[in-house]
Amino acid sequence: MKDEPARTEGADAVVTAAEIARLAGVTRAAVSNWRRRHEDFPAPVTGGTSSPLFSLAEVRSWLEGQRKGREASAEVRLWERLRAEYGDDVLGGLTAVAGILAEGAPHAEGAPDADAAPESAGPLRALVAELTAEVPPGTLLADLTARLVDAPGRAGSDGVTSARLIQAIRYAAGPSDGTVLDPACGIGSLLFAFADRATGLFGQDVLPAHARFAGLRARVEGLTAVTPVTVRAGDSLRDDAYPELRADLVVCEPPVGVADWGREELLLDARWEFGVPSRAESELAWLQHCYAHTAPGGRVVMVMPTSVAYRKAGRRIRAEIVRRGLLTEVIALPAGMAASHSLPVHLWVLRRPADGPAGSPRGADAVRMTDFGGLDADAPFDGASGRSTEVPRIDLLDDTVDLTPAAHVAARLTDYAGEYAALRAAIARQTALLDGLLPALEAGAGGGLSEGASVSLSELARAGLIELSEDAALSTSGQLDSDYLNGFLRSAANNRRSTSASGTFRLDARGARVPRMGIAEQRRYGAAFRTLTAFEESVRELAELSHRAAVLARDGLTTGALLPPDADPG
Repeated sequence: MKDEPARTEGADAVVTAAEIARLAGVTRAAVSNWRRRHEDFPAPVTGGTSSPLFSLAEVRSWLEGQRKGREASAEVRLWERLRAEYGDDVLGGLTAVAGILAEGAPHAEGAPDADAAPESAGPLRALVAELTAEVPPGTLLADLTARLVDAPGRAGSDGVTSARLIQAIRYAAGPSDGTVLDPACGIGSLLFAFADRATGLFGQDVLPAHARFAGLRARVEGLTAVTPVTVRAGDSLRDDAYPELRADLVVCEPPVGVADWGREELLLDARWEFGVPSRAESELAWLQHCYAHTAPGGRVVMVMPTSVAYRKAGRRIRAEIVRRGLLTEVIALPAGMAASHSLPVHLWVLRRPADGPAGSPRGADAVRMTDFGGLDADAPFDGASGRSTEVPRIDLLDDTVDLTPAAHVAARLTDYAGEYAALRAAIARQTALLDGLLPALEAGAGGGLSEGASVSLSELARAGLIELSEDAALSTSGQLDSDYLNGFLRSAANNRRSTSASGTFRLDARGARVPRMGIAEQRRYGAAFRTLTAFEESVRELAELSHRAAVLARDGLTTGALLPPDADPG
C-alpha cells in the first residue's frame, strides 16, 4: 500500500489534541471529555500541561478500541510524516511540500531557490500526489499552513501573524488599492491578506527560510496570477531590499524588544527624520523605516507593544509624528491577538501628506483614539461603536505624549456635566438621609450594663440559642434579638477583650459577653444599634460619593469639560 512508509517512518510521531480531533472527526471538546472520562486514554508523552503531545500510535490504538476512530486522511498522514521527519522544523517540511506543489506554478520574484524542491522531498511526492488528486494545491498548502499556525511550541519570533490580528489590520487600513509592502513579512500571512486589493505585493524577512516559504506560498496559492509578488530575504533595517520603493500601504508586525537592531551602524541614516531611536526603541526604528517607504498619500499600519505609547525614551519621536499631523489613529486591541504572546497590542496608523513634505498643513488636526481593549474575541471591529474619540494634537503634546487610547477615550466620552449633577443630587439625598438616621439618645446612669449580670456568647451557642461566625451572632430563639447581640458584641468592654497586650485587635465573638435583659429591652437596644449601623453605612456611601464628585469636578475643570460658577457680584 502506498501509505505504509508513512506509518513506518512515523512510528514515533506525536500529535496535539487538535490533531486528535481531526483524526477522529470530532471537536476538541470531545477529546477533552475523553481525557477526563476514560482512564485508559493515552497520557501525554511530552509538551507539558499547557500544550500536551500524545503518541500517535497510542492514540490510534485507543480510537480503534473505542470504535471512535477512522482511517487517517492523506492530509493527516502527510502532516504526521512531516512531524516525524522534520521534528521541530515543521516549516522546513512545509517548504519541501510547497516546493513540490510549486513545480510548474507561476514564479514569484525574489524568493531564494523558489523553483526547486529539495532532494529529500522525494518520499513526500506520493502523498502530495494523492492529495492533489482530491484538492487544489493552493487549498492543500493553505490548510497545512493553518495547521502550522495552530501548532504548539512555535518560537516567539516565528514570522506568524494571527488571523484575528490580520483582521484588525485590514480594518485599520480601510479601503485601499495600489502597492503593499511588509518589511518583516515572516511567512507572508499579513502581506498576502491584501492580495485582493493590491497592484503589487512586496515582502522582506530577515530569515531566508521565511522568505522562501512565503515566495512558494504566493505561487502555489495562486497569488502571482492575481498580482505581482516579490519576496526577498534580508535585514530590512540594515540591508533594505527596496530602497527606492514607495508603497501606497505599508503594514508591519515588527520583532519586539530587539536591542541589536543596528543603531550604532545606522546613526546617520536618512530614515530617522523624527529622531534617532534608542536601543530600547527598535519598534520606533521600524515605524520610521515603514514611513520612509510610504508614497505621498499612503498609509502605515504598525503593530506596536502598548509600552511604546508612553515610554520616556520614545517621547521625542512620538511628539514629532503628532506635531506634524502624521499620526491619524491609535487602536488598542484586546489581549491575546498576537501569535507570539498573550499581551495586548496597539495599532498605529500614519498617513504621509499627499501634497508636500511632512510639515504640510494637510496633516491631521486630531488623532483618533480607539479602545477595543474590552472587545469580545470574535466581535466585529466595525460594529464596536462608542469606543473612539478625536483628541486634538495640542492635547497630546504635553510632557509625556501618552498615546494610550484608554487614557483618552474614557475621559473624552465622559458626560462630566451630567455625571456631576447626578453625584450632587445623590450627595444631597444621602445628607438628608443621614439627618434622619442618627437616633436621639437620652442620658443614662452609666456603668450599670457593663458591671451587671452578663452571659458569654459561647454559652448561648452551646445552649443552641444562637449561631456564631467569626465576627457575628445570629439568634435562633425568640428569647434573643440578633441586633442586640451584635451591638454589644462591639462594645468597648468586648473590644478590650479582643485586643492583645501588643495592641493587635482580632474580634473574638466566642469570648464576648452581653448583659442579661428581657426580650422587650433587647429589642429596644437592637433598634438603636440597627439605626447606628445604617448610619455608618450611609456615612461610608456619602464619603465615596464625595470622593467621586471631587475627582470628577477636578478633572472636568482642568480639561475644560466643566466651568467654575460665576463670580458673586457682591
